[in-house]
Amino acid sequence: MRITRKAWATAVTLGVLATSGVTVAAATPSTKPADRHTSEEAQLQKLYKEAVAQGGRLVVYAGGDKPGQADYLKDAFVKKFPKMKVDIVVDFSKNHDARVDNQIDEHHVVADVVHLQTIDDFPRWKKEGVLQEYKPVGWNKVYNQIKDKDGYYTGLFFFAFSNVTATKLGSGAPVEAKDFLKPEFKNKLVFTYPNDDDAVLYYFKQLTDKYGFDYLRKLLAQNPKFVRGTQDSADLVGTNGYVASFGTAGGAPGIARTTLPTKSPWVAWPQTGAILRNAPHKAAAKLYLSWLLSKDAQQNAIGTWSARSDVAPPAGRKGIFDYKNMNPLGLGAFMNDRGALDRYKARITLYVGDVKGVNPSDPKGVLGLYPVDQSGTQG
Repeated sequence: MRITRKAWATAVTLGVLATSGVTVAAATPSTKPADRHTSEEAQLQKLYKEAVAQGGRLVVYAGGDKPGQADYLKDAFVKKFPKMKVDIVVDFSKNHDARVDNQIDEHHVVADVVHLQTIDDFPRWKKEGVLQEYKPVGWNKVYNQIKDKDGYYTGLFFFAFSNVTATKLGSGAPVEAKDFLKPEFKNKLVFTYPNDDDAVLYYFKQLTDKYGFDYLRKLLAQNPKFVRGTQDSADLVGTNGYVASFGTAGGAPGIARTTLPTKSPWVAWPQTGAILRNAPHKAAAKLYLSWLLSKDAQQNAIGTWSARSDVAPPAGRKGIFDYKNMNPLGLGAFMNDRGALDRYKARITLYVGDVKGVNPSDPKGVLGLYPVDQSGTQG
């Protein structure tokens, strides 16, 4: 049974968390924020007309680890703008960013918009001149900490990884990191390979920084199972004897739940997006980013902490910057120092072993270099 990021986000919204990614002719896009005196809906409808006039086509590359994981965004977008034809291609961000680099180098850009976990890519792409300046609807309300001041990229919403535990454990479920070391959880833990996903790697980095590598040794002595993809690790909780995980999100409804630790560190970050300068469908790209950052979408479509300062946090939750044991800018800082990150990843690999298994985002190996070309076929 699968659980998507949207389902985890919905859990947050419902307050059930415990205590806790070919140049075309186009008008020069405005780099000024949308007119504050024009309603967001009026601006979106104007952009919609422009996108339909340009063909009504949109291709988004979204970071994730399971096909269909971003369909909740596609469905909400198309519901509001039914004349649009949209493909959102999900893959690990580390695959999408390499794919984008290759498309740029090959002068065959397929993606219009990318929104990825690899936050460090965006300043580099800005410097390389491959991003389009554009300040979408709602720009002035986006947290300054998560957007480029010149309008080349912005955080779009916050993802988070914390604990997923089997509901049958009740009050005995592990919450803090050290709880996972209890003898009763031996042979019953499942984790995502930290050397396969940088957000999971950062989760482990925070734990070894706080508790030392002796914590990791004790955790491995619990004989946990490691899998590829955070969705797969969450999906296993409550099945086949596995009762808990951390560094993931979601969990199958009825058999698993997500909780936030109150003392030990966890991870949240702004999933960051941009329009590629040679995007084939510029008008559609502008519409998508503006819709995604509109107040209505931030309140009703993303299901998680908003990128906007004027949208309340999910019910029962603190503001995203208000958790003492979680820094939403920490992952970005970690990823910006690639040398240190790679050294830590190599060290972690000594403990957990090399990553094994097929890419859960592309289990049949069909995405290739140009997934979803301009005719809408797989490349």
